[in-house]
Amino acid sequence: MNQPHWLSAKERDTWIRFAAVAELLPAALNLQLVNDEGLTHFDYYALAMLSEAPGRVLRTSALAARTNATLPRLSRVLSRLEDAGWVHRAECEQDRRATNVSLTQSGWEKVVAAAPNHVATVRRLVIDALTDEQVEQLGAISRAMLSRLDPECRMLASER
Repeated sequence: MNQPHWLSAKERDTWIRFAAVAELLPAALNLQLVNDEGLTHFDYYALAMLSEAPGRVLRTSALAARTNATLPRLSRVLSRLEDAGWVHRAECEQDRRATNVSLTQSGWEKVVAAAPNHVATVRRLVIDALTDEQVEQLGAISRAMLSRLDPECRMLASER
């Protein structure tokens, strides 16, 4: 049996800090959006991905890929967003097996209202804590990890 390739002390310290950020950051982003807008971070992310799509419309499968969600999870979230009037689902005219999700005008207004405080929170928690060089390094580090976590480039972040 092969022996594990254990982390060095420096690697372990880096991993522990990164794991803490990976746990704490989503909760902090979620808290801000829930308190300010009544949206979860995933709700906002789904609306934001639709807002950036051509015509503000995506197939459900494409939206699932961009948000890294399973179709059942996305379906539950879309039901809630549809009940709020922020998205609309309709049969895809090009492929009747598929469903299109479109951002409604009300959904667009919700994203526009939520974006400033969300960006301020991202800036406060992440961007402003780093130098310009560190921001570039974080981008390069994230790309390197995404190439392993999302080798098929399903997520929009992997394409950039």
